[in-house]
Amino acid sequence: MKNQALKLIIFLSVVSLLLVAGGCTVTTRTVSPDEVVHYDESYDFSDKKTIVNTLVQPMLAQSPLAQDTSRPVIVIYDVANRTSEHISTKAITDDIREELMKAGRFRFVNKTQRENIAKEVDYQQGGRVAPGTRVEQARQTGADYILSGTLYSIEKKEPRQVRLKKKEMKYYKLNLELTSIKTGLMEWTDSVEIIREASKPFIGW
Repeated sequence: MKNQALKLIIFLSVVSLLLVAGGCTVTTRTVSPDEVVHYDESYDFSDKKTIVNTLVQPMLAQSPLAQDTSRPVIVIYDVANRTSEHISTKAITDDIREELMKAGRFRFVNKTQRENIAKEVDYQQGGRVAPGTRVEQARQTGADYILSGTLYSIEKKEPRQVRLKKKEMKYYKLNLELTSIKTGLMEWTDSVEIIREASKPFIGW
């Protein structure tokens, strides 16, 4: 009887070790950029794609620039992050610019390279570059519009009560606006909202 009990204990121990080892195994897979993946209620790359797709199309179809064939020049300023999370809003504006450039109807000032451009112009004007190949000063193209925005979030949790799972909800809203530099008037604005609820067990890994 004791031997059977000992064998049972050994068997159960081995099974437990195998389960633990199997659970600790690392697995990977390649995820398509078009696949919607959410591990929790927080912002992720799928949300970035939703935001970009939702805002670019109205700008192309409904904004004052929709009928402008002069290829107006736009400078993109940062989207202000008003959330409690570390979210790369530059990734959002970079993707918006990329999609707008693909439409071939706008030109963009490279704001992030202004300092480097100024250094290069100063270098060329410093006597080291042949006169015929120097870039002339005061020849840069000024922007017609500023594209900017703000990202907000609200987090809600269920009140304390007896239950096996807890629910949390995240609300995100991104406002995008287009401002005329000449007049200072806001010519167009739009927004996108994302609301996600997650149900989490109180006990888990």
